[in-house]
Amino acid sequence: MKKILVANRGEIAIRVMTTARKMGIKTVAIYSTVDRNAPHVKFADEAVCIGEAPSNQSYLLGSKIIEVAKQLNVDAIHPGYGFLSENADFAEEIEKNNIIFIGPKSKAIKIMGSKLAAKDAVKAYGIPMVPGIDQAITDITKAKVIAAEIGFPILIKASAGGGGKGMRVVEEEKDLESQMNRAISEATSAFGDGSVFIEKYVASPRHIEIQVMADSHGNVIHLFERECSVQRRHQKVVEEAPSAILTPELRSKMGNAAVKVAKACDYLGAGTVEFLLDENHNFYFLEMNTRLQVEHPVSELITGTDLVALQIQVARGEKLPIQQEDLSIKGHALELRIYAEDPLNDFLPSVGTLETYKIPIGKGIRVDNGFEEGMEIPIYYDPMLAKLITYGTTREEAIQLMLLAIENYNIKGVQTTLPFGKFVFEHDAFRSGNFDTHFVKKYFTPDIIQSEIEKEAKIAALIAMKQYIEDQKTLRIPTL
Repeated sequence: MKKILVANRGEIAIRVMTTARKMGIKTVAIYSTVDRNAPHVKFADEAVCIGEAPSNQSYLLGSKIIEVAKQLNVDAIHPGYGFLSENADFAEEIEKNNIIFIGPKSKAIKIMGSKLAAKDAVKAYGIPMVPGIDQAITDITKAKVIAAEIGFPILIKASAGGGGKGMRVVEEEKDLESQMNRAISEATSAFGDGSVFIEKYVASPRHIEIQVMADSHGNVIHLFERECSVQRRHQKVVEEAPSAILTPELRSKMGNAAVKVAKACDYLGAGTVEFLLDENHNFYFLEMNTRLQVEHPVSELITGTDLVALQIQVARGEKLPIQQEDLSIKGHALELRIYAEDPLNDFLPSVGTLETYKIPIGKGIRVDNGFEEGMEIPIYYDPMLAKLITYGTTREEAIQLMLLAIENYNIKGVQTTLPFGKFVFEHDAFRSGNFDTHFVKKYFTPDIIQSEIEKEAKIAALIAMKQYIEDQKTLRIPTL
């Protein structure tokens, strides 16, 4: 493998290219017209404009990306995450063109891409699942019967997608019909597939996921868990590894279950098996993401591994260089996703120019970054600027380092999730480890951040005034 095309942009494109460079592999970047001067374009050995700014005219053009790869004699394509990373047809087309897809086979992507097919695949392995139905429905009468059997509250979920789209919590039967219709409509709009299924709603869950890695020689390992319970709109903002509440016994059970899920679909490469953990520490299979996750750095730091390097090695047909018994958890890692979003305005995207953009540096601080000062934030893509990751020997050390790093991350021109991150890492519920996926709903209001901003501004003004007064007291000898 001498040359890799990275079918993505931003921080993940640079992340993949960094490892490829270390391995002596040349890289090709693709970019849209709006990304012409983006850092990932400058970082690559070669770069090709793939189309106009909207992703459906650029980063989602699978066949065009493959044509570019063939023209430039590319050996493999890494999809990153998002865009085409979980598109089975794209993976299949790459395979047909005798190019290596750095990810699972298209069959595994297809199985795990449908929540219903995924549940069906892992049934035989004795993996615990949330009580619910194993078929998609649109019939309201049937839905009412099933809901009555399961018991309210229930969760309606789109079979074909994620990210909170096509998802509705229903507390009472009277709301079932309207919420079903909304979920079906939203799923159809987002994924082109309106099929939904119903399951019991776990009231106070933790979102725990297990990182897995598999080679083509039958070896499957897990690299422990990540805690992803701090979310807004069902999307993660803060992640950590390991979880503050898993016992060694529970960790082993969940790790073994994740390995079984990977084996159920003959998995290859890096993947993540997601579970819900209820208040009684019962865990349930949620879904499998057939790609590298945004939050993979925290797993790398606690295990001392490079997951992208492992992806490349198994894609080349090599055996995994590590076995399960070689792995242990060392230290603690945290990640904050830096989104160009306004936490004071329901986390809506914040558009503008990065007038100031200075990232923190220091021991135990890692920034996976895709932007630089002076750049505009494109409105066409996910608003994530970077990922701020800290690592310490203990959870407390990692938290304190994160707060210091947030303080030293200087962004002006757009609103970001940095103040929200500061709120989370200072909150007693987070620091104690006693929180769940309702953290934002339970504890966060924009007023808290606003009052903190005003307080800091007042302190800054007082310091400036004191300095001014001191300066006035200084004796100045007039020059003649």
